[in-house]
Amino acid sequence: MHRETGIIVQLRGGLIVSCQAEAYEPMRGGRIMAAMARAASEGGAVGIRANGPADIQAVRRVVSLPVIGIFKVDLPGWEVRITPRLEDANLVAQAGAQIIALDATQRPHPENLTASELIQAVKQSAGCPVMADISTFEEGVAAAQAGADLVATTLSGYTSYSPQQVEPDFDLVHRLSRAITVPVIAEGRIATPQHARRMLDLGAYAVAVGSAITRPQWITRQFAQALSA
Repeated sequence: MHRETGIIVQLRGGLIVSCQAEAYEPMRGGRIMAAMARAASEGGAVGIRANGPADIQAVRRVVSLPVIGIFKVDLPGWEVRITPRLEDANLVAQAGAQIIALDATQRPHPENLTASELIQAVKQSAGCPVMADISTFEEGVAAAQAGADLVATTLSGYTSYSPQQVEPDFDLVHRLSRAITVPVIAEGRIATPQHARRMLDLGAYAVAVGSAITRPQWITRQFAQALSA
């Protein structure tokens, strides 16, 4: 049985849309991300994932959906970049995110904290649910044991030691959903409605999609490459 509390229940069985853009992308900016979030809400999304305090604040102003906040920070010497420190998580909470997502991989974290210690510190400091972004089955189990309120497969294929594949990690979602009581969020390379439906059928609590909905340059590239093949 899944452990469900408060705002998490609103995500059950639905689509979370990741409204993010990197600094080098043309869609960058709170106004644009807020418009994306509003469009996602009107299209039936049950939650929004947003990056950085400014975008989180902008999104909160235009949608009433739960906002999962992250803060991507590039720190010299560290591979982790999704809400890597407690101070980053606190800024996300202050910006209005109702759920905080963070890197919960086995890779070294700043401030001499393990992923489990960071989960516990964020829960205590921010006072809101924590989503653990993981890349392997073992990391997902460890995050659940550490007290994460949700476990997301966001980083499968994006660490050097996790399965490198073009397709979404269906196996990881299937295994985790049967091994832990924490809701499992399927995320990563989910490019079609069929992918999303299959994830729910395999046991995912909800499905998060980013590039296939909110990154026009990625979407355009799929068509362009198909035509030039």
